[in-house]
Amino acid sequence: MTGKDKRFPLSLASLGTRSPRAIDDRNAVRRSVATPQTATRNAASHGEREIPVTARERAPAQTISNDRERDAPMISPAVRRAMVERVARQGVQDQKVLAALDAVPRHLFMEPGLASQAYIDASLPIGYHQTISQPYIVARMIEVMRANRHGGVMKRVLEIGTGCGYQAAVLAQVSGDVYSIERIKPLHELARANLRPMRVANIRLHYGDGMLGLPQAAPFDGIILAAAGMEVPPALLEQLTIGGRLVAPVGGRHQMLQLIERVGSTEWMTTTLEDCHFVPLRAGTI
Repeated sequence: MTGKDKRFPLSLASLGTRSPRAIDDRNAVRRSVATPQTATRNAASHGEREIPVTARERAPAQTISNDRERDAPMISPAVRRAMVERVARQGVQDQKVLAALDAVPRHLFMEPGLASQAYIDASLPIGYHQTISQPYIVARMIEVMRANRHGGVMKRVLEIGTGCGYQAAVLAQVSGDVYSIERIKPLHELARANLRPMRVANIRLHYGDGMLGLPQAAPFDGIILAAAGMEVPPALLEQLTIGGRLVAPVGGRHQMLQLIERVGSTEWMTTTLEDCHFVPLRAGTI
């Protein structure tokens, strides 16, 4: 990608084949290809109501837990810490993001039968042909989104694709209000069930079409997509605040992680980051 400003609407379908370039900030790209997300391959092998929030930013992050921690005695904090150290070795440097990964027990967001694999660097199935994203890609996307022109402050963030709720829980550690939309009703309910006992107060879950965004809560300081389309939906670009950042996978069989920063009322700057692999972005609800 050339990095030149593009006028809205910004089609990203043709960007995936262009060469990565460095981001001109403290989180400059240190690699052209990273460990790919295996979401589609893993998945193949297998609302209207909100959670009220209290906006706050934790520093340092507070560990999230509930009674299910005692049900998995083999999953120790040391195992989670080793995952965080591995993600740091892969290039993620934002200490708040790393602390957030350490604070959120990933195994509590998946079936007990998969709990022993919770801290490997891979996406894992959560049902309905969807997955929980690999730890590295979660951290990488949040790190890029936080490296904004406001010193990393994110008062309001939108997530497209709640899934099991894991990424929303991580986001809640580094931002104020987290709004998350899921189009698959059973997954929306699963995320609610996972997050409710954890008492994560600053997350609001919505069941709906993520491609439409959430205009009633806009503008957002950051937007993150957990599914890949051939382009970023124009409605999401419009809901990004000036100076805010959107991070999304873009493409079909070959996907690239894209950063879009809104630099004016009708201007967006795009940067191609690295290879990735996500489930497809789809419209509507089921």
